[in-house]
Amino acid sequence: MAESPVPDKERVRAAEVIAAACLATDLGMGFPFEHGLHATLVTCRLAERLAVDPETAAEAFYVSLLMYSGCTTDSDIASGIFGGSRTENMTPRQFGSALESLRGVIRALPDPDSGVLNSGLEIATRLPKAARFRRTHFAALCEVAVMLSERLGLPKSINALFADLTERWDGNGVLGRKAGDDIPIALRIATVARDAAYQTLIGGEEHAARVIRERAGHAFDPEIAETFSNSASEMLSTGEDASTVWDSVLAAEPKPQLTLDSEGVDRALGALGDFADLVSPSLVGHSFGVAQLADAAATAVGMPEDEVTSVRRAGMIHDIGRVATHPRTWQKSGTLTADEWEQVRLHAYHTERVFNRSPVLAPVAAIACRHHERMDGSGYHRGLNANSLEPASRLLAAADAFHAMTEPRDHRPPMSLAEAAAVLREESAAGHHDGEMVAAVLRAAGQQTSAVERPAGLTEREVQVIRLLARGLQTKQVAHALDISAKTADRHIQNVYRKIGVSTRAAATLYASERGLVQWGELPISP
Repeated sequence: MAESPVPDKERVRAAEVIAAACLATDLGMGFPFEHGLHATLVTCRLAERLAVDPETAAEAFYVSLLMYSGCTTDSDIASGIFGGSRTENMTPRQFGSALESLRGVIRALPDPDSGVLNSGLEIATRLPKAARFRRTHFAALCEVAVMLSERLGLPKSINALFADLTERWDGNGVLGRKAGDDIPIALRIATVARDAAYQTLIGGEEHAARVIRERAGHAFDPEIAETFSNSASEMLSTGEDASTVWDSVLAAEPKPQLTLDSEGVDRALGALGDFADLVSPSLVGHSFGVAQLADAAATAVGMPEDEVTSVRRAGMIHDIGRVATHPRTWQKSGTLTADEWEQVRLHAYHTERVFNRSPVLAPVAAIACRHHERMDGSGYHRGLNANSLEPASRLLAAADAFHAMTEPRDHRPPMSLAEAAAVLREESAAGHHDGEMVAAVLRAAGQQTSAVERPAGLTEREVQVIRLLARGLQTKQVAHALDISAKTADRHIQNVYRKIGVSTRAAATLYASERGLVQWGELPISP
C-alpha cells in the first residue's frame, strides 16, 4: 500500500480492523466466538507447510479472515426461505458432493418446530425458491466480499480473490467460473483450512482429517487436502489460550504489514457498519447516517477534534452486534417475544466484544456499545446512568435515537423530522437523554443540504431506483413505487448495475450505502 504523510503513531494496522471483522462474521454465521481467528491460524500453518511464497501466504491470511464477509448478504430473502440454520445444516456440507449439499439445503428449509407433515410441506414449497436463490446469492456474496475487502484496505490483488470464493477444484462450483489450478492457490489453502476448522467443531480432529481427505480432488486441491490430512492434529492445535488468540493472529500476519491512515480507518469502519446494516433492508444506510449526524452534532457542540473523530467512528460501528441476532427478529412486524427482546438488548454487548480486543478500537467501542444507554438508567445493555455516561456516549445515543425514528422499520413507518424532533425533546424532558446533546443533534439535523453530486453518472431517477433496491423491493415493486412500467424499471435497474459495475441487488445496496445514497428520513445534513 502507498505510504501516507500521516505520522506512524496515527496509523493503524489493517489486520486489527480485519480481525475485528472476522469476529463479526463469527457472530453473523453463528460460529463460536474467535472460530475465524483459530481457522486463520490453521491457514497460516498450512501455507507454511506447503512452503508457499510470502505473497501467497499473505493472500491466504487475509482471505481466511474475511472468508465469510458476505454472510449478511441477502439476509432478508434467505430468512423467508430457510426456517432452520444454514450454518448448522448447509455449511458442513457445502464442499461435499452435490447430493450431500442438497441434503444440507433440504434440512435447512423447514422451521425447527414444524412437525413431520408441516416440514414436508415447507420443503416442497421452499425448495424451488432455494434453487432460484442459490446462484444469485452466491454471485452477490462474492461481489459484496470484493467490495468490503477493498474498503477494509486490502490491495487489488487480494480483493480479486473474493470473486472466486465459491469455486471448487472439480469445476462444480455454483458459479462455475474456475477449476483446478486456475483457482488462486491462496484461496485453495484458505478454503481447506476453514472447512477443516469447522469440521473439527462438529466431530473432532480425526473427523476433520477424514472429511478433507474425502473431498480431495472434488472440492479441494488434492495436494493441499493431503498435506492437511497428514498433519491434521498439528494444524488444528488450539494451544493458544483465549487471551492470546488475537495476539497470535496479529503476530502471524505476513510482512510487510498493511496499515491504514486516518481516512483509511474511517473507510474500513464504515464498511463494517454497512456489513451490519445489510442484515435488513430497513437498516441499510443507518450506520452511515448516524455517523454523519453524530459528527455534525459533535462539531456543533464544540467537542475537540479527536472526540469528534471517536464519535463519528462509534456511529459507524455501533450496530455491528446486530448480526448476532437472526434477521427475522429485525424484520418482525409484531411484538417481540421475551427471548427476541433479550437478543435485541444483547446487540450492544456484541458490538463491544467485537472491538475490545484491539487497543486501538476499544476506546471507540466503549462509546459505540452505549448507544442504547439512557441518562436515567433505563437503557441497555448495562443500565448505566448519567454518572457513567461521558458526553460522547450521550451524543451518540441521541443521534442514533433521532436517526432511527426517521427510518422505516417493519413494525412502524418512519417519522417526519418534526415528529422525531418532538419525540426526542419529550424523551429529554423525561430524563432519558442529555438536553444539550439533543439540542446539538437537532441543530445538526436542521442544516441546509448542499448540492449532491451523483456518483458514476447516475441520474436522479436512477438514484431513486437504487434506493428502492436497497429497501429490498423487486423490479415490479420498484415500478409500482415510481409509477412506471416494469420494463422501464428493469431498464433503469440494468443501467444502474452497468454504471456502478455490479450485477446483484446486494452489491448495489452496499454501493448505495457506502456512498450515502440511502437517506430514509432525508435528513438535511451536508455530506
